[in-house]
Amino acid sequence: MISGKFAITLHILTLLSKFPDEYLSSEFLAGSMNINPVLVRKEIANLKKHNMVESREGKNGGTRLAKSVKDITLDDIFKMTFQKVSLGYAKNDPNPACPVGKKINQNLDALYDGINIKISAQLKDISLMEFTDKF
Repeated sequence: MISGKFAITLHILTLLSKFPDEYLSSEFLAGSMNINPVLVRKEIANLKKHNMVESREGKNGGTRLAKSVKDITLDDIFKMTFQKVSLGYAKNDPNPACPVGKKINQNLDALYDGINIKISAQLKDISLMEFTDKF
């Protein structure tokens, strides 16, 4: 299902790009989004796992970009936050004896695969730098 992870991650990276030489605290980042810092730290952990940011602890600790904004595409961010966009499935298992029920999930999977390919193709052409230049 679609979640806010992409938007949160993009917001974090956009803020970090505006302060490239500073380590920003999760509290500062969370304040910009008006969310709990725990949610920010969760996304920062994912960004660290993908070598997008570096962090340091302590009084002057925080997080900053580890890569150039020119080298990060929105598709990179999309793929870090989603394995696959899905608009969902019925809560109950469809009836396998029904001509629609027996193939609905298979056809939804094909539809969602196509949507993901199109999203990825569009986001691949937009760098984080291009996105952040709008602010």
